[in-house]
Amino acid sequence: MSNLFLFTFALLWVLVIALGVVVYALARQVGVLYERVAPAGALAMNQQLKAGDKAPEISVKTLSKEKLLIGKPTQKSTLLFFLSPDCPVCKEYLPVITSLSRAERSHLDVVFVSDGDEPDHHAFIKEKKLENFPYVLSEEVGKKFGVSRLPYATLIDKTGIISSMGLVNSREHIESLLNAQDLNVASIQEFLEKQGNNERTLYKQA
Repeated sequence: MSNLFLFTFALLWVLVIALGVVVYALARQVGVLYERVAPAGALAMNQQLKAGDKAPEISVKTLSKEKLLIGKPTQKSTLLFFLSPDCPVCKEYLPVITSLSRAERSHLDVVFVSDGDEPDHHAFIKEKKLENFPYVLSEEVGKKFGVSRLPYATLIDKTGIISSMGLVNSREHIESLLNAQDLNVASIQEFLEKQGNNERTLYKQA
């Protein structure tokens, strides 16, 4: 009986050690995958414009009656965030946009763009505390920037060139627009594709 107990005890320890080794191996594999798989960037869907194009210059007035020339060279980059009061996803990511605006205010201006009935938007601005941001109602802006789905964002650099753009459905998508500008690529997907091509080239050379 004593021998059976010792055998069972030893077998349990062997199983525990084996399980520990398996868990350690899986944890390492997860770490490798985490390093290799970057978050997807904003999905570029525009058929009219592409990153690197000159942004359309459009003269508009904000709801506070201030004149604004979109696409004109300025001292800062401009993030156009296309939204609608009826878009639940747009509302969900408004805090991300406002937080980003505060963090990047030294070199980034944020402009909200929509269309529809003006009274609805005044109520929306008050509800979401957007009084300190330029808010434009213009169907023309959406059409010229090729916006077909919301929420959509376009980043224009200070020279008036489109740095990046795309459909945004997460904080990572929004941040990817700025990351793409910093990396001097049209999108994070383009950066990852270039990295993959470089790795394949190095592999072939080896």
